[in-house]
Amino acid sequence: MELLLNICIYLPLAGIAAILAVRSDKATKWISLIVTTATFALSLPLLFNFDIANSSTAQYLTEGNPVLTGLDIKYLLGLDGLSLLLFMLTTLMGPIVILSSWDSVKKHLAGYYSMLLLLQTASMGVFASLDLIVFYVFFELSLIPMYFLIGIWGGKNRIHATIKFFVYTLVGSLIMLVGLIYVGYDAGSFIDGYQFSTDWRFLSGDTYQIGLVEQTYLFLAFSLAFCIKVPLFPFHTWLPYAHTEAPTAGSVVLAAIMLKMGTYGLLRICLPLFPNAFVEFAPYLATLAVIGIIYGALVAMVQKDVKKLVAYSSVSHLGFVVLGLFAFNTIAVQGALIQMINHGLSTGALFLIVGMIYDRTHTRQIKDYGGIAKVVPVFAVMFMIATLASIGLPGLNGFIGEFLILNGTFSSEVLPQNAFVVFAALGVILAAVYMLWMYQRVMFGPLKHEKHEKLVDLNAREIGLLVPLVVFMIWIGIRPVDFTQYSEAQVQELLESSNEKRMAIKQSANSQELPQWASTLYDVTDELASKTKNK
Repeated sequence: MELLLNICIYLPLAGIAAILAVRSDKATKWISLIVTTATFALSLPLLFNFDIANSSTAQYLTEGNPVLTGLDIKYLLGLDGLSLLLFMLTTLMGPIVILSSWDSVKKHLAGYYSMLLLLQTASMGVFASLDLIVFYVFFELSLIPMYFLIGIWGGKNRIHATIKFFVYTLVGSLIMLVGLIYVGYDAGSFIDGYQFSTDWRFLSGDTYQIGLVEQTYLFLAFSLAFCIKVPLFPFHTWLPYAHTEAPTAGSVVLAAIMLKMGTYGLLRICLPLFPNAFVEFAPYLATLAVIGIIYGALVAMVQKDVKKLVAYSSVSHLGFVVLGLFAFNTIAVQGALIQMINHGLSTGALFLIVGMIYDRTHTRQIKDYGGIAKVVPVFAVMFMIATLASIGLPGLNGFIGEFLILNGTFSSEVLPQNAFVVFAALGVILAAVYMLWMYQRVMFGPLKHEKHEKLVDLNAREIGLLVPLVVFMIWIGIRPVDFTQYSEAQVQELLESSNEKRMAIKQSANSQELPQWASTLYDVTDELASKTKNK
């Protein structure tokens, strides 16, 4: 099984080599489809053989030797309860994005499909990495293919969108790299024989503890990079441009997979490594999340471009995920995890649907549509299901994630103010307004343009793209336990161990001299505060 995990990650690279060797457009498409389908098929045993009872332990572990003497940097891959479903979502979306481009992309096909395959390898690597340096390499690698996908195959404003996307994410990543180097050397001082360590298993354990002052700066460095990736308000401005200008496949991968790297990083790295800072900054990050929920919904409501509307809806929906993470209890974090999957399914489907209608009409302006439901009924049904899933209709996947997040936030000890729940719930109402209003204007009413009378309904390929996503939307909505069971044990253990670690670090701070701001921020004992003041 360890070998199978590595085959899944690197099989797309073999596909790139085959594409470059054959140099045939038709063969390029089929090679890409076969490779991504094979990757998904090979990943299924990883899901079926996963030991749910031991989900907090990394499974299918591949551990290499340290790359240099004295530096505990090694090739370390595995899947656990936090990463399994995100890994599976990545493999599922692989053949879907390949098929979505089958007829719409006409130029430089070898480069286009090679970038999609490289992006899949990078994405799977992010979710499987258990060494922070390896994680960082895959995290940065994902920028390269997306940069070219938008810059070469994007819309007319693709250069502006590409530069904004790349600069935003790269700046955040470089700041995170500085923090990562500090953590590595600090962790190395705890291990005999090593000067540097980035093994997540050690860093997240109770043996390694970072002081409160250092935690503050490190948490800000890491969380900045991840919040840009999410993106969290006010770091979201790159996303609508990237989504709008990206080709359909690029938008789908960006929404379904890449944005989740940010929320995954907050949970995987920031929580266990910097538990005190995570809790103390939780109200501030939750406030930004709620602002993003409402802001994204209000801006989406006034959009005239249907693709940009869906892009702003991502800002709103991912605000729910961040809110759930910082509620710091099992119910909310479980909701955040399943909402990551839900967003990938429903928003991914919406971008596919927008791409399908754009291929037929070559316009994304809402005013150019109207009354097309009677012409393309199958399209109308698929569009409606994805829309209802996105707004959280009970019985579909979106409801499960939002309900768990709001429920957990209401009982959160870290976020005691019920205002977080009230305003977040307002975002659910606004989502129904802008999504249903958009659907009504596009699909219903009189047929505005005679040329739309000849619109062709979805073909077998397009239906095949959407059916798996619809199946999972309904499945998660009816039986969420089939999916939440994979992460429940690890989420509980992670929160408990992080809380114990947080209390131990705070207790040890009683014997340390801290700056006044740190004593105030972390509510260190009055005895320590007075001792610091006297000194």
